[in-house]
This record gives sequence, C-alpha cells and structure tokens, in this order.
Amino acid sequence: MASAAQRIERPDPLADMSLPGWLYHDPEYHAVEMARVMRPAWQIVCHESDIAAAGDWRTLDWIGESAIVIRGADGVVRAFHNVCRHRGSRIVDGTGGCARKLVCPYHAWVYEADGRLTGIPERADYPGLDPAANGLLPVEMEQWRGFLFVRLESGGPSVAAMMAPYEAEVAPYRLEDVRAVSPLVQRPRKVNWKNVGDNYSDALHIPVGHPGLTRLLGRSYAVESTRHVDRMSGVLSDRPSANISERAYQHLLPRAAHLPQDKQRLWLYLKLWPNTALELYPDQVAFMQWLPVSPTLTMLRDISYALPGEARAMRGARYLNGRINRLVNAEDHVLIARVQAGMESGAYRPGPLSTNEPALRAFAARIRDLIPESRRESSPPPGWSRRSSSA
Repeated sequence: MASAAQRIERPDPLADMSLPGWLYHDPEYHAVEMARVMRPAWQIVCHESDIAAAGDWRTLDWIGESAIVIRGADGVVRAFHNVCRHRGSRIVDGTGGCARKLVCPYHAWVYEADGRLTGIPERADYPGLDPAANGLLPVEMEQWRGFLFVRLESGGPSVAAMMAPYEAEVAPYRLEDVRAVSPLVQRPRKVNWKNVGDNYSDALHIPVGHPGLTRLLGRSYAVESTRHVDRMSGVLSDRPSANISERAYQHLLPRAAHLPQDKQRLWLYLKLWPNTALELYPDQVAFMQWLPVSPTLTMLRDISYALPGEARAMRGARYLNGRINRLVNAEDHVLIARVQAGMESGAYRPGPLSTNEPALRAFAARIRDLIPESRRESSPPPGWSRRSSSA
C-alpha cells in the first residue's frame, strides 16, 4: 500500500511550458480537438433582441454544423439543426432573416418556427411517414443575460455556472437590455484558432505590440484565470494620449449612468472557455468569437451592442472606441500570423510560460487534460487518434 507521502500529487513537469507547435497545424490532431473541445463547448449565436419578432432567425455555422435560433409565434426562442429531415439539405442560408415558416429549398418540406413538420409535397407517396417524428432536430440552447448560446453535446456546466465568478461584476452592464449598434462582422484569419485565443489572453504582448492600448491603459492591464473564464482588464489613464483619437476618447467619454464609479473608465474582457469573449466598455459591449474552420484557418465573428437612448457624447465615444480597436485588431492580425508561421516550423519547440501568463498556463493545462497526446513534443505516427479511441 502506498504511503500518504507517495500519494501526494506531483507537479506537472509541463506546467511551465506552452503547447507544442504541431497542435497548431496537424489535421489529425485538429479532428480530435474538434470532437473533445469544440463539440461540447457553448457557442454564442446572437442577442435575443436580434430576433425580437416572431419568425426572426439567426444562424451559426461551425465545425461542419449549422444551427438556427428562431422566435416562434408564441414568442419562445428555440434552436434547431439547420438540416432538413428529408434529404439533409440546409434549410436557410446566410446569417439571419425572418420567415413565417421554414421551407427547404430542395424539396419544399415545410417546418414551423417551433420545429414541427407541417408541409410534405406528394404526402401520399410517404405512407409510413410520421410527421410528428420528423420535425427539426433540436440543439441545446441557453439564454444568459440576453445572449443565446448553443452547444452540440451536453454534459458540461451551463453558461451561467461558468460565468458565476463574475456575475456581480457583469450585472451593472444590463446586458439583457442592450441592442445591436453594428452589423455582425466575420473575418477569416489564416491561423489556428488557439493562436487567436492565446493572443487574446496574453498580457505580455500589450506593451510590445499595442502602443495605443499602452498609452490608454498604462500599466493597469491585468489578467486572471478561473476554471472557465479568463478576465482581462485595464483602466483608462488620465494622462492625455499623444494620439488624437485616443485623446479624444479620453476627453469625450461621458459618465455612464448605469455603471458604478469603479467601472466608469474600465475596459473589461471576459473570455469564456474555449473561444468566446465578452468585451465590456463604458460606451458599449461586444462579443468576439473565433471559430475553427481548418487546422490553419479561423473565422472571427463579432458585433457590438449598447443601451438604447444614449447621449450624443456616448455615441461619439463609441465611434472613437471602434477606431482604436480596429487598429488593435489589425496589429493582432500581423502578430498572430507571425506566431502561426513559427508554429509550423520544424525548428519550434514548446517555450517557457511566465508566472504572469496565468491564462495561457491554464489553457495549456486543460488541453493536455482533454487530449493527453498534446503532451508530446512532436506528433505521433499517423493513425494515433484511432488507436487512442479504441484503447
């Protein structure tokens, strides 16, 4: 029998190291990651106000699947697979629209907004068909503070449970009451999805790669990590920036009546495992999402919201915020492309992680826990995932 001393869990020897490069471009590993990380993960679709009227719908396409959230005539929002039960055709195209009924463009099968199959051309030719058993297949959905999330596989914690450590901090932003103030934007990036997320939670690159943020936030930028959420934040400096847009934002940003004093100048980012971020500013809120398309292609998806009835000065501050963050996004585009190129080099080996990189350390540890092969410095022989799944 092992003694108590022998049963003590030893520190992970990889705890201070980043993930190996092959995880950022290997096709077989990517397929495993989609199954073990992405299929059980909550994905944000939209805000419930984006589908305010009966028949309004929005879609989300990711990892080969397509989901539609739609408001029924009864006012209830439901989520379904965007797949016809007849021959598998996609029923709707695009990111959103409005329809009293959902009609498949292939054979004109008709579904109600509550998912029921109610129209079958040449119905007599399907003598054994039970319409009640052939409605649209549901997708698990959760509404959290007005935002609608879906996931392909159940079993993990709810969005509310994941965000619980920050509920009190989020509450003053009145997320349930916001409305879209920008169109949904989708931007492809030729990088692995993890490089986007790693960069998002990386505070060490801010003073090097983002001079504008450094002028605005000074040394206040901070990162912490909990089981399901990374928190990044910075407080606007009172020192006028040398950049005209940044200086104007500092000067113009008015008091937000709905926020307490400690949030009047706070830029707050909450990254929900594994690939969604909420960005909370005094002048607006937004979500940003990075959806894997292939091992080396990611789709960025983002949209901004604000409370109705704002003062003109707040709208002006929001415009300046947008200018500042578009530059930050452009800087990050260059930075993560450089990292992706390095990850694909045979010369790269896992690098050390600082104690000031808590989010990156936590992310790497969780990936190693979900996919033990990620602990290997180089990829296993082809076919390893089949052998692993049958073990």
